[in-house]
Amino acid sequence: MVQYFKIVDQQTIAVDKPIAGSWVNVLPPLKQEEFSELSRSLQIPIDFLKDSLDIDERSRYETDDNVKLIVIKTPTENNSFNESDAFYITIPICIILTTGQIVTVNSFENEAIKKFLNSFQNRHPDKKNMMVLKIFEKITTNFQEYLKEINQRRNALEQKLYDANRNEELLQLMRIQKSLVYFVTALRSNELLMMKLVRTDFLGLNEEEKDYLEDLIIETSQALETAQTYTNILSSTLDAFASIISNNQNEVLKRLTTLTLLLSIPVLIASIYGMNVPLPFQHSHYAFWIPVQICIMILGFALYNYLKRLKR
Repeated sequence: MVQYFKIVDQQTIAVDKPIAGSWVNVLPPLKQEEFSELSRSLQIPIDFLKDSLDIDERSRYETDDNVKLIVIKTPTENNSFNESDAFYITIPICIILTTGQIVTVNSFENEAIKKFLNSFQNRHPDKKNMMVLKIFEKITTNFQEYLKEINQRRNALEQKLYDANRNEELLQLMRIQKSLVYFVTALRSNELLMMKLVRTDFLGLNEEEKDYLEDLIIETSQALETAQTYTNILSSTLDAFASIISNNQNEVLKRLTTLTLLLSIPVLIASIYGMNVPLPFQHSHYAFWIPVQICIMILGFALYNYLKRLKR
């Protein structure tokens, strides 16, 4: 699906075709016919439009016949039905700058573009560089918001694990860990992209725009450090809970072993008195109760010593 937006009298309106100073937004479902038509009408290389379809596409930029392409990664919720997948993943957004339009291509719907659309009336389409930087800003803000959600979810799951050690919470923590791996990789790639944009002056930024981009680099670096911190905390937490579970398992096994040893004594006595050979007290009326009393006495003595050692 292709959307065309234009600002008229400080209001964002949808138009039927791309015109000078408009914003072209390509959303799923993505059709080959729309790509071909857009490539022909705006004279954009078809590969630039299709790069967003590769979810593993790295943040980068390139140019071809005065058409500039910037690929940057943005976070989004993972709609996979697989319970072992990450809660959040990162997807590429393609920003294409032509002589008259700015084009964004998304393989998934994402919050960054929605926020940009909501504030599009405050933009100046003729200042395409600043519009690109504003998209960068929305993406960085998105990372920070998702990181806060991840941290809140992590804290809630850890509290549940303190109350009851269950596999469900551990599996969800692993899904959060996978999300953080995606975030760290994408943020590092985005940071390198922005630093290269400053160093190479790919967009031809003025001083104000350069300062703005440098501020975005700082915010991206902060988000990256936050993601790395959460990753380290989560790794330490999982290691700690693994040790706790191992200790609990050893304690249970120790108790089961002790119980087995305690029960083996009366079982041994009962086995001896069950033999088909002459035995003491076999003709007594108390032939049954005597072995039972002996078993109880030995079991009680052994249990008393075990509990006494356990209190030390």
